[in-house]
Amino acid sequence: MNPYELMINTNNYLIKGGELTESQKNNIVNQFLNARSDERTKQNFHKSMGGAMYPQYFIPPYNNGKKFQTVIPMSPKTHILSANAYELEILRLLALFAPDNSEVKDMIEKTLARLKKTCFGYQSCHIGECFHSGLIVLRFLAAVRPDDTAWIKKLIALYKNHAGDTKRHSGVQKYYMLCLSELPEEFADPEENRQIRFAV
Repeated sequence: MNPYELMINTNNYLIKGGELTESQKNNIVNQFLNARSDERTKQNFHKSMGGAMYPQYFIPPYNNGKKFQTVIPMSPKTHILSANAYELEILRLLALFAPDNSEVKDMIEKTLARLKKTCFGYQSCHIGECFHSGLIVLRFLAAVRPDDTAWIKKLIALYKNHAGDTKRHSGVQKYYMLCLSELPEEFADPEENRQIRFAV
């Protein structure tokens, strides 16, 4: 099983209420840590797509020119969505399963700093797939910084203010509801709380 399949399968299992043993979690953590992109892969990827907008640890492997789907299935058109979804979902699982691992903590801190430099993660861009990518960041924050209420509220407000700007893939709302289901209840209003159970 490659890292993408492991990330998707683990997410699907957990979303459906599955539970993992500590041994299973440790195995998943080790597989992900061993799958970190090497320097050559990162350099090749960043030649054309560098800077804070793109992953630093987990670069999606070549997939015959097709971009990998997100956890709630959407088919990205850009690397901004596909590559960030790939890395952030892996880092999210690492943070959940190995919160005290020094390597994981370092990757999380540096990724949070990276995301604060992005338009989709911090500067409230709602154009194209930057809007979708903001939801990936929101779910990541729910796992690694649920106490950063200002940042989380900023991304929730972005969704609420611009979700209806244009016709969007049905997965966008489902992803948002998944995010809310993983955040403290204070972040969702009563109507949204009633909708959460229909998210996935």
